[in-house]
Amino acid sequence: MRLVTEARSLEDGRATLALPGGLRWLAQHQPDSYDPPRRFVDTIASDGLASLPARIAVRWRHTHDFEDAGAGRTRVIDRVDTPIPPSALRPMFVYRHQQLADDLAAHKLAAAAGLGSTTIAVTGSSGLVGSALTAFLSTGGHRVVRLVRGTPRGADERHWDPHDPDPELLTGIDAVIHLAGASIAGRFTSAHRKAIRESRIGPKRRLAELLGRGADGPRVLISASAVGYYGYDRADEMLTEESGRGEGFLADVVAEWEAATGPARQDGVRVVLVRTGIVQSPRGGTLQLLRPLFSAGLGGRLGDGRQWLSWIGIDDLVDIYHRALWDTALSGPVNAVAPQPVRNAEYTRTLAQVLHRPAVLPVPALGPRLLLGDQGARELACASQRVLPARLALAEHRFRQPDLDTALRHLLGRHR
Repeated sequence: MRLVTEARSLEDGRATLALPGGLRWLAQHQPDSYDPPRRFVDTIASDGLASLPARIAVRWRHTHDFEDAGAGRTRVIDRVDTPIPPSALRPMFVYRHQQLADDLAAHKLAAAAGLGSTTIAVTGSSGLVGSALTAFLSTGGHRVVRLVRGTPRGADERHWDPHDPDPELLTGIDAVIHLAGASIAGRFTSAHRKAIRESRIGPKRRLAELLGRGADGPRVLISASAVGYYGYDRADEMLTEESGRGEGFLADVVAEWEAATGPARQDGVRVVLVRTGIVQSPRGGTLQLLRPLFSAGLGGRLGDGRQWLSWIGIDDLVDIYHRALWDTALSGPVNAVAPQPVRNAEYTRTLAQVLHRPAVLPVPALGPRLLLGDQGARELACASQRVLPARLALAEHRFRQPDLDTALRHLLGRHR
């Protein structure tokens, strides 16, 4: 089961979930049962499984109750009326309850550090990272203002022209999180390289200039960056934030990308550069691409499998962006990677074990070259970077899933 679209309202919104076999589950929230902050209810919509024969129609009513448990605690109770066996539902509820507990712990830590309700402008809010981050921040009591290129759809969106931003764009904003940029995936043609560079450097510099123009504007800029800064092959070298820049197109772009925040730094804005590893999420990125192959028993290591893969679970990445908001000791580059990088062979072996499938079909190095070209294969599929989160370790940051097995089991609903 995979979330496709979220409900905009717990009162009468509708969420869409993808099921195996190409089916869609439409969960309809019921206004007659909505009783904030104590209860909301969702049922399967009348057209929720329209592609199924009528005889297989499913009854589903999910009541979410919230009770005062005293001492500042809340008891969360899920009641489901359905003929679906409990064993089939257990992974979903284990995931939800673990996710809720971890989210609340993160918000509690931030509140203890002094982070109150904050107004945060976010670019790239519809992407893989942006959608997870904005949902987390919103449920934590913060106001998220999405900076969008199109026409704003409401008070929480503002039009952002990356090439010529409105001087009043950041009025009333406390902090800016900049995630926007063209995807790096693809053949490294001259057009693709141009899109990667131009979508990052110019827009970030103009945004940084906007932050640097006045003392009343946002005093925090948290910007996406990448471990590509360290180059495409550093062998077994352990790379921290103090390590030098590597070689290659992506290393050059990331260095310019980070330097573009200069106008904000020079004006005293605290700038955090989140050097992100390979993000693990079933909703996008490499895990979404690999999961069907491995589920079909067609997965395996890439080449000799010795390449280092510095990964990060989507929830831990969200936590790092969140920490960058409230931890005033963080500035400059921060490696957003799990503390236990793995080689490609270990990654593929672990994914196969979690999915209970073999991983016996290695992918020859020629495969990525055919798809991505020589440069794309070298800097993306075959890149090897052994990156460590040294600054987060120094800050005693707690990772939700520090090892790959735990992360994949949580993300894929395969808890032991």
